[in-house]
Amino acid sequence: MDVEASSLSQANQRQVRLHLTTRDGDIALPESTGPILVPTGLRRYALSTLVNNLLGNDKPIPLEFLVNGTYLRTSIDEYLTANGISAETTLEVEYVRALIPPLHIASFLHDDWVSSVDVLSATSVTGESVAAGQERILSGSYDGLLRMWNMSSQTIAVSPDASEGGHTASIKAAKFISPTQLASAGLDRTVRVWKYAEEEDGSMTRITPQLELYGHKSGINSLSVHAPSNRMLSASSDHSVGFWSTRKSDAPTALAELLPSNTARSSKRRKLNSSVSTPQRGPLVLLSSHTSPVSAAIFDAKDSTVGYSASWDHSVRTWDLVTSALVDTRSTSHPLLSLEHLPELHLLAAGTSARHITLIDPRASATSVSVMTLRGHTNAVVTLARDPNSTYGLISGSHDGTCRIWDVRSTKTDKEGVVGKDIYSISRKSLEESGREGSKRIGGDGIKVFGVCWDRSVGIVSAGEDKRLQINRGEGVLQKDSSKRGM
Repeated sequence: MDVEASSLSQANQRQVRLHLTTRDGDIALPESTGPILVPTGLRRYALSTLVNNLLGNDKPIPLEFLVNGTYLRTSIDEYLTANGISAETTLEVEYVRALIPPLHIASFLHDDWVSSVDVLSATSVTGESVAAGQERILSGSYDGLLRMWNMSSQTIAVSPDASEGGHTASIKAAKFISPTQLASAGLDRTVRVWKYAEEEDGSMTRITPQLELYGHKSGINSLSVHAPSNRMLSASSDHSVGFWSTRKSDAPTALAELLPSNTARSSKRRKLNSSVSTPQRGPLVLLSSHTSPVSAAIFDAKDSTVGYSASWDHSVRTWDLVTSALVDTRSTSHPLLSLEHLPELHLLAAGTSARHITLIDPRASATSVSVMTLRGHTNAVVTLARDPNSTYGLISGSHDGTCRIWDVRSTKTDKEGVVGKDIYSISRKSLEESGREGSKRIGGDGIKVFGVCWDRSVGIVSAGEDKRLQINRGEGVLQKDSSKRGM
């Protein structure tokens, strides 16, 4: 049945039929709603008003519209003309909650490059008991130190340095295991577990060594934690993936040749720091199959017995972590630098040295390696995180100095296959403050993004070569449920 939007009609204007659909069940129109006849002069705002009226919403929900996989940024008439489509056609239009640009909230200054970042909040995986206003941000730095931050940009705890049992080289990965336990890994080839203690009144906070894990023969590039099973995965330049326990009682003895050498200098240092006596353990297993440095290793988001790894050897590999067996190998055209799982879509997102993100279906039944390519960055894509509020959202960080937000529903098909384009780009605030914004080079010199985390409560936190943690927050960015807005 046609429903005429007469209140929005304009005189002497063409009309077109729209078939409106959505994948968000809570804002879906009744099944009985048929094609809707609307003036072709309508733009996004008027269409949003129309759909809200049809839904009978007392408080309008801002909506965006996808036509043939492309966000509508013009009038319908302009879209029809640009794409050579007749107004006699019934357009299939998908509507989604509107995307509100993530604004800069704050920047926290470091003494050195910031390589990695993680967030603890009431909405993060490990922070169910965290009260509002008590969120914490963990950063790992090239100076070899972990820092804990409150939301007032204060450093409330710093990990010990090398002389007191800390990392002896740059940290490349930092993760929360729980509100009282942290993990880190870096170029000193070690994975380290830390105890984090914080007095209720905030009078004392401390990061203390708990476990040193040895097994890799080269630097570690990334770390993934699965807190419920007390397991971690590491990706190393020695071409292997490490599988570790966060508990000393589960961890095997480390190989003697991989432990720090017991030189006279080392022994003297330990005597001077007699309070430092951190247990040293090895991996549960090292998974070796890659032929080049491994850039990322992650757990399957729904099955912690499955792991995925990405490497400079152009491949994504699937691992059975129970049997330590290599299950599947997917080869791509470029070195892979980062990896994220989109579980509801059965896809892996892999950032490449070729400036794009390739979406891969890792299932054995998949007939092709790459399902989609996301293009927009101008330098290597080195970090990825999924939107905590949306099945279809993803954020990437690149050496071009930007983070970009993607909606995998927004696509087009060209000679290269299915291609997606970013919907928002977040630049480093340091560029604007230094007056270099207009002169940013493709190489991203001085502003490279190294890590990104997207938390529903805190927002988008990115780390970079500009020695900053940057927080951006955009209420409703790819939001699936308006009742969950905490950003």
